[in-house]
Amino acid sequence: MDLLIVSGMSGAGKSLALKSLEDMGFFCVDNLPSPMLKEFTALCNNANPPIKHAAVTIDSRESLLSRSPETVLSEIRKLDVPYSILFLDARDDVLKRRYNETRKRHPLGLAGEAESGVRTERGYLSIMRDASDFVLDTSDIAARDLASCLEKFIPEMDRESMTVVLSSFGYKRGVPVDADIVIDMRFVENPFYYENMRYLSGLDDAVRDFVLSKPYVTDYLDHLEKNITDILPLFEQQDKHILRICFGCTGGRHRSVAAAEEMASRLRKRGHAVRIYHRDISRELQDIENRSEMRRL
Repeated sequence: MDLLIVSGMSGAGKSLALKSLEDMGFFCVDNLPSPMLKEFTALCNNANPPIKHAAVTIDSRESLLSRSPETVLSEIRKLDVPYSILFLDARDDVLKRRYNETRKRHPLGLAGEAESGVRTERGYLSIMRDASDFVLDTSDIAARDLASCLEKFIPEMDRESMTVVLSSFGYKRGVPVDADIVIDMRFVENPFYYENMRYLSGLDDAVRDFVLSKPYVTDYLDHLEKNITDILPLFEQQDKHILRICFGCTGGRHRSVAAAEEMASRLRKRGHAVRIYHRDISRELQDIENRSEMRRL
């Protein structure tokens, strides 16, 4: 059997993720104490028919049983079945807002409040996050879209080779918390200030050619391509399956998109498995249109 251990911050979507995994055919158990992991996997293997795919959540609630994160991780490493750890994360402000909106008590918060709970939990789970095979930032993922994100995400668990995930984002909305490497493209002149490119994106030839033709950009990407290619085998030696490289610019629509797409093309030509997504490309267009409308008023 294959076991997926779902961990992460309270409010990042673990319960919803477990429900989605159940719909995908996983046998799921929520909040399984880590000392019961080996017994659980034995039960799955001895089932008739045997359970092939199972998922459990193990998170900061272990601290309520006086178990340190190091102890929890040691229980996981004792497993004699293939397993992967998926860590769901989100920005602190998002986690606090979700708790305040639902009026739920945070399991680690003083008197149940979110401020201290998020701070304490992030410290407790830092070791688990570092040990995870996959980190998914749900800050900007709507609840209704989480299942489709997981459906794209889970197949990577079966890959033996490294997958490079490239994305673009806007600094004005925050750096993705699941980034392994962040590339700042704000040194490039901004196409936004040109009327003929303002409503276009880095997916359009005009913007792409504008960005890539600027001084130093091609050399910069040449060096970055070599560095990525050189470090991929080192990440694989650490048994990592995904490397997330996030390209940022001010709004996340022009420069970062063009650079991410260019790097995706280069890495694919080298034979690497690549996935790409653009976090803020549509949201930034909406902002541009709203600002234009306000000026007309």
